[in-house]
Amino acid sequence: MIALTVVVALAFAFVLGVSDAPNATAALVGTHAARYRPAAAFSFVFHVAGGVLGGSAVAVTIGTLLDLTGNDLVVAYAAGCLAAVVFTLLAARVGLPTSASFGLVGGLVGAGLVSGGLGAVAWGGVEGLRPTGVGGILAWMVVSPLIGVVLAAALRAAMSRALRRVTRRALGPIRAGIWISAAAVAFSDGTNDGQKAMGVITGALVAGGAQARFSIPTWARLTVAVVLATGTAVGGRRLIRTVGRRLYRQRSPDGLAAQCASAISVLTAAALGAPVSTASVVAGSVVGVGLAQRRRHVHWPVVRSTLSAWCLTLPVCAALGAAAVPLLRVVA
Repeated sequence: MIALTVVVALAFAFVLGVSDAPNATAALVGTHAARYRPAAAFSFVFHVAGGVLGGSAVAVTIGTLLDLTGNDLVVAYAAGCLAAVVFTLLAARVGLPTSASFGLVGGLVGAGLVSGGLGAVAWGGVEGLRPTGVGGILAWMVVSPLIGVVLAAALRAAMSRALRRVTRRALGPIRAGIWISAAAVAFSDGTNDGQKAMGVITGALVAGGAQARFSIPTWARLTVAVVLATGTAVGGRRLIRTVGRRLYRQRSPDGLAAQCASAISVLTAAALGAPVSTASVVAGSVVGVGLAQRRRHVHWPVVRSTLSAWCLTLPVCAALGAAAVPLLRVVA
């Protein structure tokens, strides 16, 4: 069962990468700083770097989400990942930038409830700024996009004042800044999102007796980083159009402000052990620059449909995770 859980966790990392394809490339493509293929290759490199060099705080948070032991915990991990994979693939087919991260949390909660009742889920809250349990994770997942909105709007407003008398010669440095900020977003995405699958794999290894303590194995870190980065590189063209152009048609200063806000938000969350949704932070940052510049040009129907998809994710994935447990027990 451990081997199956590892495979499903890697599948989750891959579809997480596909759904997160817009995170580091949408601004590059949407502002015409790069074509799709160079942007995707650039994103791949920095996603791998983030997965390999990032810490373990987010993985520990994921690994302590369920209070189960032995094979029950291994099955619950597999069921949670499977629920997130199924829902994310369905959402990707219609071009909605939904959150596989929300899907994982919902799937794990549903699987935990079926496996051990209310007591099997660490509901938790927030200790200081650090999340504990489902409550803390959801609080950060809700707050982080709002931080992206506010920070991106503030940065874009400051840039408008600073660039008021600057000529078009400033466009070159701004586009260079977009590349740097895109690297930061890809690194932060690899750090935060990669650790979610790493936490599942490591937790399964400990629960199954394959290792004694919760420490991410080198092979798991490397494998998840590459699989996640591959997902960002091979999928997501439709999602990139949604984030890069359909939410708000970005110009170069818009892309720079949105990317900087996203990177700061996600890296801060990763340092605190908060498994946030990078896709929602990036989308929030794009809306933030739109609010700062031309709020009437923000495509609100797209925003509403995106929010609807995120709201559906938790309950649907919880149901899918609960349904997957008895099926996986047959396999186990």
